[in-house]
Amino acid sequence: MEGWPVAAWILLMTCIADWLNTVQSRDFTMKDIILLHPSTTPHPGGFKCFTCQDAADNYQCNRWAPDVYCPKDTRYCYTLHMMDNHGDSVSVTKRCVTLEDCLFTGCADVAGNGYQACSSCCEGNICNVLVPRNESSAIFSSISPLVSSSRRLHPAALSYILIITTIISIFTA
Repeated sequence: MEGWPVAAWILLMTCIADWLNTVQSRDFTMKDIILLHPSTTPHPGGFKCFTCQDAADNYQCNRWAPDVYCPKDTRYCYTLHMMDNHGDSVSVTKRCVTLEDCLFTGCADVAGNGYQACSSCCEGNICNVLVPRNESSAIFSSISPLVSSSRRLHPAALSYILIITTIISIFTA
C-alpha cells in the first residue's frame, strides 16, 4: 500500500511533462496578428457613424446602432434631432451622408406641432455621438478643407451659395 502514492505521483508527473512538451511558446509575428485580426475596413479611409432612424432618444440610437462602415461615396456623419417645446427628445436620426446632405445644418421650428429640429454634420469616425440641441451645437464640422488647393469652391458649396443669395434677394425685394 505504501507504493501506491509514489506510483500515482510519478504517473501524474509523467502526464504533466508530456503535456508541457506539446505546448510551444513563441511570440506573435506581424503576420500572425494580421491573420488573427484582419482589417475589416472595406476601403481606404473607411469610417463609421452612429446610424439609426427615428430612435426615441440619443441613448437608444447609440445603443442599438449597427457597427458597420459607411459606404465609400459618403464622407460625413449626419444627425437630426427633433425636440418638443420643453427640449425633450422626440426622435433622433443618424446616418452616413455626402457633402450635399450637410449643406443645411442648424435649428428650425417645425410648423404645426411646436417641435424644433436641429441638424448637424461632422467628419470623423463615430463623431456623431452627441445630438445637436441648439444653434451652437447644430453645426457642420469638417477636419479637412472644403476648398481645394486651387481655391475653387466645391460644386455643392457653390450651389448652396447661389440658393442662399437667391432666397435673400427674394425676401429683400
